[in-house]
Amino acid sequence: MKAWRFTRIDAPLTLSDVTDPVATDNEIVIDVKAAGLCHSDVSFLDGTLSSLLPFAPITLGHEIAGVVSSVGEQVTDFAVGDKVGVPAAIEGPGTSLDGGFAERVVVPARLVVHVPDIVPFEQAAAATDAGLTSYHAVVVRGGVRAGMKVGIIGLGGLGSLGAQTAKAQGAEVYVAETNESVHDYARELGVTAVAHDISDFQDRQLDVIIDFAGYGTTTAAAIETVKTRGRVVQVGLARAMGNISLQDLTLRSLDLVGSQAGTKEDCVAVLDLVAQGALTSRITRIEFDEIGEGVERLKRGDVIGRLVAVRS
Repeated sequence: MKAWRFTRIDAPLTLSDVTDPVATDNEIVIDVKAAGLCHSDVSFLDGTLSSLLPFAPITLGHEIAGVVSSVGEQVTDFAVGDKVGVPAAIEGPGTSLDGGFAERVVVPARLVVHVPDIVPFEQAAAATDAGLTSYHAVVVRGGVRAGMKVGIIGLGGLGSLGAQTAKAQGAEVYVAETNESVHDYARELGVTAVAHDISDFQDRQLDVIIDFAGYGTTTAAAIETVKTRGRVVQVGLARAMGNISLQDLTLRSLDLVGSQAGTKEDCVAVLDLVAQGALTSRITRIEFDEIGEGVERLKRGDVIGRLVAVRS
């Protein structure tokens, strides 16, 4: 079968012929129907995250949805024909194992979740990473619930899902996004207000602010803007370092917490929201043969929302 492989740092993905995967006792083989492309894939190629990869060449692709084609003898939770997704995980495919930029992928059954029939494959693929990461930041780490006022910094692939997740919890949502071309999209999502900077909402007494950008200055502005005894959740890492007001953090009794990825339970919750129509990823579809160029598009910043490769 064909697979897109990482071979070495600063080299493009290579489309290669590889051996078809075979399930052992506790594994399943999935016919990949949709595989999301992620900025992490760019970071694997440029050396930023390459140390996480245990071997090379390795097939990338950690946002996977498809149909079970075979199961190991000890697998009881899945059967051939089941519609499934693979929540992104360090120990999972595309990072520690050969991933989903291939026709088929073998995965430990413990890492896999069922996907509701009503959810399209491309939406399921996006839910396995961007969806669960946003949900975990908003609901688990942010503690967002009905009646709260929530600030979202950055309306990219993660931030747009975070805004929808907060709305689904019954919160008022305020979006800060420097790219004015996506302001109309924010309004389409039904947010209460959108501005260029989160500090424009200083008078709104925001209970929680989730920073999906992470430029340092955005985190500092969130600390200054959130209400006394409020919470700032850090997700974005556009910069490795940032300066914040320790006086604000301490004297106003603020919580500053980090959030990264999520759990299988988060992924299931996100898929339920997608099935209910409460959450939709903004997706650009490409063909399997375009994955190599798709990663280059991500590198250039040419993609709004999520880029997903689909197979018939």
